[in-house]
Amino acid sequence: MDSLITAAARALAAGDPLGALKRVALRDDAPALALRGIAMAQLGDFPRAKVLLRNAARAFGPKEALARARCVVAEAEIALLSRDLGWPAKALDAARATLEAQGDRANAAHARNLEIRRLLLIGRLDEAERMLASLDSAPLPPAARAAHELAVAGIAIRRLRTKAARSALTRAAHAAREANIPALTAEVDRASLMMDAPAARLIARGEERLLLLDEVEALLASQTLVVDACRHVVRDGDATVSLATRPVLFAILRALGEAWPADAPRSALLARAFRAKHADESHRARLRVEVGRLRAALRELADVSATKRGFALAPRRAREIVVLAPPVEERHAAVLAFLADGESWSSSALAIALGASPRTVQRALDALAKTGKAQSFGRGPARRWLTPPVPGFPTSLLLPGPLPGD
Repeated sequence: MDSLITAAARALAAGDPLGALKRVALRDDAPALALRGIAMAQLGDFPRAKVLLRNAARAFGPKEALARARCVVAEAEIALLSRDLGWPAKALDAARATLEAQGDRANAAHARNLEIRRLLLIGRLDEAERMLASLDSAPLPPAARAAHELAVAGIAIRRLRTKAARSALTRAAHAAREANIPALTAEVDRASLMMDAPAARLIARGEERLLLLDEVEALLASQTLVVDACRHVVRDGDATVSLATRPVLFAILRALGEAWPADAPRSALLARAFRAKHADESHRARLRVEVGRLRAALRELADVSATKRGFALAPRRAREIVVLAPPVEERHAAVLAFLADGESWSSSALAIALGASPRTVQRALDALAKTGKAQSFGRGPARRWLTPPVPGFPTSLLLPGPLPGD
């Protein structure tokens, strides 16, 4: 490898894409194309970067498997950053296997980190955690160690292990400073700021207040009966009852939880559960049936009793009942939370991340666009959606995920 290629590679490793381009911008050999592609990616021109990396992979030829694998890993990172979640994950796995077989442990670990970050983004925490446990970060260079610790922190945050998350972010900050890459340091700083952003609202005895992530963790570990509107479950210590697939029952339960220790009027329950403006006898009969189903579902945690004006919730073991709600509630809050990470998303990528149909996501995006909460650019398959970060709103890193015991 000639001196210009070596100098360009060192500039890229130090986070200096312009310095790299000065050395290889006019060259079209395979190593130069690859370095130019990485440089363009660091500058944010992802479409041009993809073209350059694919041209580089073709130019290297089948005999240079190691170089081709490195190009695939670089393209996978661009796909992740540009939220192209439909990019073939099998290609990245094959490239990682090639890198490991050829002894390139640093880039193999980087490929593994990319796989973990993708799994984290689409909410497959168990897979991400197993993959992370098999990766030893000690021999990695500082930049790769920082990326590894960010993945550790991301999983810990979604699992509500705030102490582990803060420790991982501290290690990531130390590795980023050691790498001396400003963009990486800024990414770690942004992740650290999320720890101090409101993660939920506590509704208790007619009052509301915002909670940080560590306060949510402490609440769920307490002996309080928590009606969790983030995950549509009710918790009392280690005991959990999920109502995620029973929205009517959860709507009644939430109304009862917000009214506790008082009872909730039948009119309020009918409005919350059935959106009935003018309730008739059929609505009241249905309410009695649904309350009976709720009473059966909660029989180990709480009791639902009838009162003169409605129904009341009474815990069996806990001393108090609270409702845990998202910090911002609206119809398309989950879509907004992903868009709030500052990246541009395609509707198909959002559908993958949310586990929803593309049509459902498109309707949500159109509704958000009409109210000015989301905007798009591009056309057809190249259309992307974004929104400015909403103050006090959690990014996708803080979206509800499985908790310990789920």
